[in-house]
Amino acid sequence: MFHPPSRNWLSPQGNSSSFIVKKTMRLDIPVDKYPNFNFVGRLLGPRGNSLKRVEANTDCRVLIRGRGSIKDAAKEELMRGKPGYEHLNEPLHLVIEAELPAELIDIRLMQAREILDDMLKPVDESMDFFKKQQLRELAMLNGTLRDDSSQKSGSVSPFRNSMGMKRAKTRG
Repeated sequence: MFHPPSRNWLSPQGNSSSFIVKKTMRLDIPVDKYPNFNFVGRLLGPRGNSLKRVEANTDCRVLIRGRGSIKDAAKEELMRGKPGYEHLNEPLHLVIEAELPAELIDIRLMQAREILDDMLKPVDESMDFFKKQQLRELAMLNGTLRDDSSQKSGSVSPFRNSMGMKRAKTRG
């Protein structure tokens, strides 16, 4: 016997509306207030992973736009005024885009905005846990992460002095 499916296989939930909506939101980056803070680097993170994580967690696309959004200043100047690069005449900002079911889109856009607002708050480097995590991730990606757990656990290695440096080899 054939039984019809109990819910629409195209929608993730049985009672979900099938209206897909596209919305965009602009979020200004406060470069005028904090001209020396590296907002683009903080947003991107190691190899763009921080921004990719925001996108994956919220199902939104995040675009860095405006003056300073292109790393190479000479290339940015060359592209200014060309079709598709009109944003280079505007201050640095984010464009958050989502194309989701109508009942989810506002929630996801607000989640992305909250995460990005947090990332755009300048923090003193000595207190910046987020940047420390990014640097740790970069070291892991580069294969240069040092495992300091043996030093913190109190175990004493005969190959390290109190400064954490290797002792010179001796002949004996």
